[in-house]
Amino acid sequence: MSTLLEVSAVSVSFDGFKAINDLSFDINEGELRAIIGPNGAGKTTFMDIITGKTRPDKGKVTWGETNISLLRKTEAQIARLGIGRKFQRPTVFEDQSVFDNLVMALKKDRDPVSALFYKRSTVDIDRVNALAAEINLSSQLQRKSGELSHGQKQWLEIGMLLAQDPRLLLVDEPAAGMTVAERRHTTDILREAATTRAVIVVEHDMDFVRQLDCRVTVLHEGSVLAEGSLDHVTNDPRVIEVYLGR
Repeated sequence: MSTLLEVSAVSVSFDGFKAINDLSFDINEGELRAIIGPNGAGKTTFMDIITGKTRPDKGKVTWGETNISLLRKTEAQIARLGIGRKFQRPTVFEDQSVFDNLVMALKKDRDPVSALFYKRSTVDIDRVNALAAEINLSSQLQRKSGELSHGQKQWLEIGMLLAQDPRLLLVDEPAAGMTVAERRHTTDILREAATTRAVIVVEHDMDFVRQLDCRVTVLHEGSVLAEGSLDHVTNDPRVIEVYLGR
């Protein structure tokens, strides 16, 4: 597998506090990765750097086969390159149906003229139906999104990102506030998504991370503390000391 994203020796400070400290990280095409670590470890800032929201003080962030520097790109340009991000709180169009939310998210030419004359094609409808099946919302397509449960809104937002066909999906704490059944299905959605793209999941819930059954990166004080299987990192004395506390 080829490397899709590479973060090399990146550091960033805010008012003298080093949020990211000489951090290096890479992920391959079609890889599922979990990122864990205590509060303040730099997990959110790490995702902000990848998506162009925060500019590092030093280091490199390169993307794709031709090693494009993401540090020269805007947030919109990075999104168009194929990096999609889901924040912890779901943001869906609550007055619109699930179907309409997914249709609006489809990867399309978005210039004003084409948007004005857009007509739903059979291909678009088939794509929305396939996405709805993937995120377990086929029976909810005509419901207003505001009527969905918290977990269903999370699935819809993941579906809206998948509709844009990103090559890398960044997902922030998807299990928060979900029922056990919803968390189990969220695991299935993310594992399925990772069969066709790279997926990075930031999560606190260790049971959820175990269900993902993937490589885990532990961050601490803005650096990578440990990496490997969940069993490997949770038995690392340094991880136990700074994060697990057992």
